[in-house]
Amino acid sequence: MSTTTPFEGLFERKMTFPDILPQERLGRLVGLDGHKARLSGVLSVLVNPAGLDAWARRHHPSAGAVLKLIRNRPPLVILSGDVGSGKTELAETIGDQVARQEGIDITLLPLSLAARGQGRVGEMTQLISAAFDYTAAEASRLARSSGKAAGAVILLVDEADALAQSREAAQMHHEDRAGVNAFIRGVDRLGNGGLPAAVIMCTNRLTALDPAVKRRAAEILTFGRPDREQRRAVIARAFSELGFSSANIDQLVAVTGEGSGRPYGFTFSDLTQRLIPTVVLDAYPHQGVSPARAIELARTIVPTPPFQEKA
Repeated sequence: MSTTTPFEGLFERKMTFPDILPQERLGRLVGLDGHKARLSGVLSVLVNPAGLDAWARRHHPSAGAVLKLIRNRPPLVILSGDVGSGKTELAETIGDQVARQEGIDITLLPLSLAARGQGRVGEMTQLISAAFDYTAAEASRLARSSGKAAGAVILLVDEADALAQSREAAQMHHEDRAGVNAFIRGVDRLGNGGLPAAVIMCTNRLTALDPAVKRRAAEILTFGRPDREQRRAVIARAFSELGFSSANIDQLVAVTGEGSGRPYGFTFSDLTQRLIPTVVLDAYPHQGVSPARAIELARTIVPTPPFQEKA
């Protein structure tokens, strides 16, 4: 029986940047400007270090030791945070911003959860290794011995704790341990090869990730629920178009925050996927949106409870 692993089954869907649709999706992630800037900066250097060299020649021509430290960081970024905090949406779209900034094409490879396999001996390790083999092969085609890369590859691992949970867990199966080892070897392979590639991991359970995986992260970005200013940015962008006054918007901001015996407010997805559509569709098709009705509806929406990690 053949043991060849079809690459088509490893990834959910490939995306190529730059592209107008992910650019628009990224633009809708208001309130996350700091995370956008941090993530795009880290990825830009990981997938195209020639850009960092050009920057140093202009501004810091003697900074060779500093540049070496930055270039030697493993090509891994971890996005950690609560459900609905925007981390997966940012991970799926940030490649567009990096592609435009660096002037290269970038391919996103979202690893399918099927890569965990069916529990057969050696299967999980084989699938993870195959995913990194494919990523490395694609990146190798784009690498250049000197100068700017011809393109780059980003491997996206959502729900990363399903593949890279800590090997210190007493109940962890041998097959799972082997899979984590394969994952670590894959990250090291991309980094040691100097390939124009990076890995983004998203997780709700940062503490569940293997310590060796976390140690390899060039950056760990933590995502929380939107604070008052972030909620205002999301709400104002949508409801200003519907004629809401600043006072109306302030009321919605207050209603969607903590209070009334609830220690947590709305998530980003609660605002964009529940509140705004609910208000609009409540008025459609017979009347316009009313601020008073919007506030009334906002009080009826129960925000997504925070993720609780089981002991």
